[in-house]
Amino acid sequence: MRKSHVTETPATAWLRQRGCAFTLHPYDYVEHGGAARGAQCLGVDPHLVVKTLIMQDEAAQPLVVLMHGDCEVSTKNLAREIGCKSVQPCSPEVAQRHSGYPVGGTSPFALRKPLPVHVEASVLALDRIYINGGRRGLLLGLAPSLLVEQLQARAVHCALAC
Repeated sequence: MRKSHVTETPATAWLRQRGCAFTLHPYDYVEHGGAARGAQCLGVDPHLVVKTLIMQDEAAQPLVVLMHGDCEVSTKNLAREIGCKSVQPCSPEVAQRHSGYPVGGTSPFALRKPLPVHVEASVLALDRIYINGGRRGLLLGLAPSLLVEQLQARAVHCALAC
């Protein structure tokens, strides 16, 4: 009999290998449900669910942005903070090529290639967050400090009003 939720992904293996503490939270994925769907299924505030967004600068250099599930990224503010002329989201195909994950299942852990990671500063002030575990329908509960400790995530102020 097959398990309905496979919980070992490159992201979870990467975290386990480094001895990081996290909890697994599988849920029934719905196309275009986004962070709101994950939050609803887990019964948590969407502000605690962190989206992993693959973006690129004006030179098409990829980067990761980690943002509250109920907020949008101000690309203008992000570009200013990281010293670029402009930042824009990657197309789903380009995002998958950079990250190694399908859109809707993108985790910041165990990316196909190392990318700079930027995290909305207010995410780091939370006690616990829920972030994609490397496949659609899997969130990981963890301390946001892991983002800085393991990914060298840089805090930025780029959230539009939530």
